[in-house]
Amino acid sequence: MTDAGFMAEALRAAQDACEIGEVPVGAVVTHHGTIVGRGHNRSIIDHDPTAHAEIVALRDAARGLSNHRLIDCTLYVTVEPCAMCAGAIVQARIARVVYGCDDPKAGALRTLYQIADDARLNHRAEIVAGVMGEECAGLLRQFFQERRNG
Repeated sequence: MTDAGFMAEALRAAQDACEIGEVPVGAVVTHHGTIVGRGHNRSIIDHDPTAHAEIVALRDAARGLSNHRLIDCTLYVTVEPCAMCAGAIVQARIARVVYGCDDPKAGALRTLYQIADDARLNHRAEIVAGVMGEECAGLLRQFFQERRNG
């Protein structure tokens, strides 16, 4: 499957978040081309400020692979990860991160910070931005527009 194909899976997860009233962010983790982790935002329903889509997907993948190190894995996420999630990406040793749209308020891979490829840290991930970016941004815009008008 291509990056766009895996991002489409992440977008489906984001839609699942939207359906339960969470900010529509979705993520999948792949290992050698197979999805090994899935997640979407769950902070509100879980009463957990760390239950971002990326963290949920990383936890799912780590359990599935029986390893806290997600070597040779790629994280696909619909929105640029925040600083907390970027730190988790480094700790998990994710090899590659592919995200949809930038987050100008909290993005920590390209927009505000470059945590996951900072040479001062003990691990760096390859970053690919903008895969299905319009679709990812559109889902967020629609969600917040409905919240404002609803």
